[in-house]
Amino acid sequence: MARRDFSASRLPGFATIAITVFVALYAPILMLVAYSFNAGDSIAIWEGFSLKWYPVAWNNAEVREVTLRSLTIAATASLLSTTVATMAALGTTRRRQTRGQTFIYLLINQPLMVPEIVTAVALLIFFASIKVATGYQGLGYLIAAHTAFCIPFAYLPIRARLEGMDLTLEIAAGDLYASSWQTFRHVTLPLLAPGIGAGMMLAFVTSLDDVVITLFVKSAGQDTLPTYMLGQIRRSVSAEVNAISTLLLLLTVILLTAFFLLTRKRD
Repeated sequence: MARRDFSASRLPGFATIAITVFVALYAPILMLVAYSFNAGDSIAIWEGFSLKWYPVAWNNAEVREVTLRSLTIAATASLLSTTVATMAALGTTRRRQTRGQTFIYLLINQPLMVPEIVTAVALLIFFASIKVATGYQGLGYLIAAHTAFCIPFAYLPIRARLEGMDLTLEIAAGDLYASSWQTFRHVTLPLLAPGIGAGMMLAFVTSLDDVVITLFVKSAGQDTLPTYMLGQIRRSVSAEVNAISTLLLLLTVILLTAFFLLTRKRD
């Protein structure tokens, strides 16, 4: 008899469980998107198809304000965190293995393993003392907090890209008397660019969607789009919130698709 390799998909009930999981994950999202086109303001009763809630959301001055603030924070935090993550990735992959290397990886990825609420409380205490000492209440605290939290998200794809890069070209550049900076600029950086782009997009999405850390760190009048939506939901769930959520979902899907295309392996 021919030997059959084990496959989980052949187990009894596998298809049923898989379908149930996918329905549980995506059915609420599909309902949210569908009801963003509801003609009425109910989230439970379909009253016909309409696009009116999208102009309503766009014409809401408060929505535009918090959206611009969210994009500003996410763009700045993703740029800063990707810069730090790139330097960290170069420092941990373009060197000989030493004792304590695992501890360095653990230290860089610590925000991923510690519950986000713990990080939020720690940042609240840390920034509160700075606010008292300096009197500064600006967006700098939110940008710094998001940057620190997003570093491991940017670090992982950049490090993965570096570990998959052949050192031959960099060694050849050194043999041709290129300096370390010239080698990095003309050889390493162009090859690393897809990983850097992917890390920046992942950090941007993470910052844009963050709620917990933002709630703990922000000052009065510094709502981002997610915290604004949370406040609206606490009062009532309207089709306007569904429209905003749908647009945010669309932006996230676009960025994650670009992330997938940049990081997929090419033959």
